[in-house]
Amino acid sequence: MDENFTIPFQLESSHVRGRIVRLSSALDGILSAHNYPANIEKLVAEVCVLSSLLSSMLKYEGIFTLQAQSEGAVRMLVSDVTSKGDLRACATFDADAFLGDDKEVKPSSMDQGYMAFTVDQGVHTERYQGIVELKPEGLVASVQNYFSQSEQIATGLVVSVGKVDGAWRGCAIMVQKMPDETQAYNKDTVPSDVEDDWRRAMILLSSVKEEEMLSPDLDAKDILYRLFHEEGVRVYDPQPLQKNCRCSQDRVLAVLSGMSKEDLADMVVDGNITMTCEFCSKNYIFNPDNIQEGAH
Repeated sequence: MDENFTIPFQLESSHVRGRIVRLSSALDGILSAHNYPANIEKLVAEVCVLSSLLSSMLKYEGIFTLQAQSEGAVRMLVSDVTSKGDLRACATFDADAFLGDDKEVKPSSMDQGYMAFTVDQGVHTERYQGIVELKPEGLVASVQNYFSQSEQIATGLVVSVGKVDGAWRGCAIMVQKMPDETQAYNKDTVPSDVEDDWRRAMILLSSVKEEEMLSPDLDAKDILYRLFHEEGVRVYDPQPLQKNCRCSQDRVLAVLSGMSKEDLADMVVDGNITMTCEFCSKNYIFNPDNIQEGAH
């Protein structure tokens, strides 16, 4: 089953809202463009799923970027999502530290780092950015820390990524306690009931199994029904996602045209300049004579 979307949902018997993300062909296409070690692939898969989840919570026209940066062996993980659902991702890391699939990503691999959430809506709108410490427990713990510390919203989050029948799949389910102003539809609810609702939702969320989250034979709505059918789960329209890089010949040429003639000369190999997109690994080949006119 090919699923690439985010679906918002609400538990009608409680004060809990949530989202489920499912990625299949889009995620597999992003990762297949690279030759990352298996453990780095898993981190890139996680950042793809998390960026898809977080971007779906916002109303924006532009680009949402999730970036994790550290001084450890994993230098940077980045994924961005446009308001049209175009998704891409890449990683920068010390290749020598991850030779062989048996090399694990240890806490020190992403030591002394931060996670940044950025919304860029173009030159006419101020860019928004939130920054949180990169927790040694990983990306999921860092996102949960962001909601508890910066947004002060009780949040439960489970993420699973992995290969099924040789292809990458990813899934995330997030639940959040709804703020007081959204509880007007049930004025008889008392605070103790709200806390009970939340504890029950967290227990149900923790019961989901990885094989359910990644199964190609179980769709997203089936997963939500299995978990929350007694809560009266209401699902909303899916928000589609697709693999699509924004690189182009003209954009790369514009970058090269802004460089000095000396720098361009240093980039020439076998008579041409080759630029490779870090996100999709596409090569752009230029004759340096065609760039010199715009160079400084």
